[in-house]
Amino acid sequence: MNTRKNHAIRKVLPFSILTALVFSSMGVSAQQTDEGSSASNLLEEVIVTARKREETLQDVPFSISATTEKQLQERGIMTLEDVSRTVAGFSVQNLGPGQSQIAIRGASAGQIVRDQPGVKEEVGVYLDESVISLSLFTPDIDLYDMKRVEVLRGPQGTLYGSGSLSGTVRYITNQPDASQNSAGFEFSANTIDSGSSGGSGKGFLNAPIGDSGAMRITTYYEKTGGWIDAHQPNNGFAKNINSGERYGARVAFTFTPTDNLTITPRLVYQKVEVDGWNRQDAFNILGNTWTTTRPTVDIKKNQQYSQFRDPFTDEFTLLDLNINWDFGNDMTLTSVTSYTDRQILAVRDATALTASITGGSIGFGPDVYTLNAPLNDATDVSGFTQELRVAGGDEKLTWVAGAFYSTFDRNYGQGLLVTGFEDLTGIPTKGAFIAPKDGLFWSDLRYNFDQLAFFGEASYAVSETLNLTGGVRYYDFSENRVQTFDGIFAAPGTSKGKTTASGWAPRIIADWNFSDNVSVNAQISKGFRLGGINDPLNIPLCTPSDLTTFGGNDQWKDETLWNYETGIKSVIMNGRGTFNVAVFYQDIKDLQATVTAGSCSSRVVFNVPKAHSTGIELELAIQQTERFDWAVTASYIEAQLDSTVTSTASDGTVSIVGGIKKGNRLATVPKLQAALAGTYVWPMNNAWEGYTNAIVQYIGDRYTQIGDQAAGFGTVNLQIYGANSIGGPLTKDTFTFNPLLPSYTIANIRLGMRNDQWDVSFYVNNLTNEHALLALDQERGTNARVGYLVNQPRTYGITARVRF
Repeated sequence: MNTRKNHAIRKVLPFSILTALVFSSMGVSAQQTDEGSSASNLLEEVIVTARKREETLQDVPFSISATTEKQLQERGIMTLEDVSRTVAGFSVQNLGPGQSQIAIRGASAGQIVRDQPGVKEEVGVYLDESVISLSLFTPDIDLYDMKRVEVLRGPQGTLYGSGSLSGTVRYITNQPDASQNSAGFEFSANTIDSGSSGGSGKGFLNAPIGDSGAMRITTYYEKTGGWIDAHQPNNGFAKNINSGERYGARVAFTFTPTDNLTITPRLVYQKVEVDGWNRQDAFNILGNTWTTTRPTVDIKKNQQYSQFRDPFTDEFTLLDLNINWDFGNDMTLTSVTSYTDRQILAVRDATALTASITGGSIGFGPDVYTLNAPLNDATDVSGFTQELRVAGGDEKLTWVAGAFYSTFDRNYGQGLLVTGFEDLTGIPTKGAFIAPKDGLFWSDLRYNFDQLAFFGEASYAVSETLNLTGGVRYYDFSENRVQTFDGIFAAPGTSKGKTTASGWAPRIIADWNFSDNVSVNAQISKGFRLGGINDPLNIPLCTPSDLTTFGGNDQWKDETLWNYETGIKSVIMNGRGTFNVAVFYQDIKDLQATVTAGSCSSRVVFNVPKAHSTGIELELAIQQTERFDWAVTASYIEAQLDSTVTSTASDGTVSIVGGIKKGNRLATVPKLQAALAGTYVWPMNNAWEGYTNAIVQYIGDRYTQIGDQAAGFGTVNLQIYGANSIGGPLTKDTFTFNPLLPSYTIANIRLGMRNDQWDVSFYVNNLTNEHALLALDQERGTNARVGYLVNQPRTYGITARVRF
């Protein structure tokens, strides 16, 4: 172990011991002063399955959060992004409809873009036992009829494998219940300030089947309002262009043909359709106020310039089968088989991007550069996974061992069809491979990913107060790729590539029960993220300097992370509260940093030799009285690069590549985030009670990509195309913006009444109408467009739930 790692351990362990002493004394004091507390004052105990077995949240010997169904409903949490704002060390960066970047504990290489199908996940996402994570396009499952959402912080490679480099997210659904008939419905309606209206209808039905089975059906439909307006050519104006809808169903059956055998087949289907993007333009080469030869366009808050709408569709299907066989002697065999199919189509208005080339670089007139340029991004993913594991144990020893296999085909293609381009310019556009007439850029990328892994983990009670856990995972991975590019914007041709990887991911945990109320845990664990193959640059678009800087980087290596952490879990106030805190240091090797390749309109992954992330997480939950409970979560993370990556030009000039400079921050994650939530309940009569819930969420400043910290980034040279500058002569030379996304605070409030069957509430989300910049959005290295993905304005709504 190197000096730096030893230093990390020396820093975190004394903290745990000192804090344990403090909170142990708090627990004793609480018992002495609050012995009269009633059971109704006790904090709800949460059961989780993070280690492939049931245990309480407090008994898990590492940092974990679980948002329960009750909390999801009371706090109005609708999406995984909402969940992230209430969980310490967990962030979800909104990158447009159906697209998000998930990060835990600051271990993030920055934004993944649609045209990078070979980039792997940093956080694994599971729906119950089935893996559903997909870089950039991890499905945002509807949270209705969801039992809880678990967030496992720190590497989970031992039990969850690749993609769990920095943690794992688990959606846990309510399962079929053979003991009762039950049903429920939820209806909502809402309206957005200066936007349109939305609403939803959802329901579930649970029914026994004979003496040994049950069925549970969950369905939902949600209409989302829009709030982005678009300036369009000829002074057109389209309002609320980013409205959409989401609908789907989960159908599960459980059969128990014998007392020791349970079979649960399930079908999950979800479709998302959105009419446009939640993008606010700051600069658009086709619409601005400094043109003298084009109509001026003054783009304001929640507005953009576009020539047509950018629809997005995402169709997700999951079939899985869970078989659990208890064959006695405290041993169970579990088989999890799943098949996943995804069909995603993102249509982007690439007219600004195309105009920067056809009008700016080449010099064609407005009859050419204003031709509509829809860029179709199509992703087609299908995959099969199989996990087989055996678990057993007794009071002294518990263990699990198993094998995992997956095979996925991910096909991705882009098509930029600019109808009329060839006829107007006389330039032949039909490619030699796959590009049709007027197809300026065409691609067909086909990937196959295969992985085989073996894993095991065991926990042993050394004494009544000390438990030790050890585990390891061996993985063997291969990736095969065939790529075809065509069109005048591409480097036409077909290429093949292959990469392989294998390795070990261990974990060691010590858990010391310092008293009945306080436990101390310490962990060393390894996470991994598989490498891949870079796409070739769009050479015809590259300047010579960009070609030198970003060329010759054909592959990227596996990323590995060693995590050192220690934590305290304490029950305080005689069972009315919990206080959990963890400190960690993560040593990252070969960080896979995504870099925008400037004029090439490409993305390239570079390995950064060294980086780190260190921080502290705390979670405090108190059932203050029978009527009032509150909770605080917070994290502070310092995540930085520890290496600089450079490129040498032909004249010997050395330059830093894409902001990859020692000391620069890792992207997408804030240093500080915190949330405060509280619920107050009061009796109305014998049957009904009123309640109010409020939650305030703070997210600190952050960058979208590491490259956003490059020298000079944030200044756009408007005169870069000289006499060909679109709309020129222009009245200004440069446009400046701040790539550091500012911090923001969101407050939500809910007021309702409920009984054993009904729950009716009125809510206001984003009470102060905060305007948050969620991510930076750019085209052709900011030369064509600069914009921001923005949050939903103040929203008023009403929700009604009923259960039978």
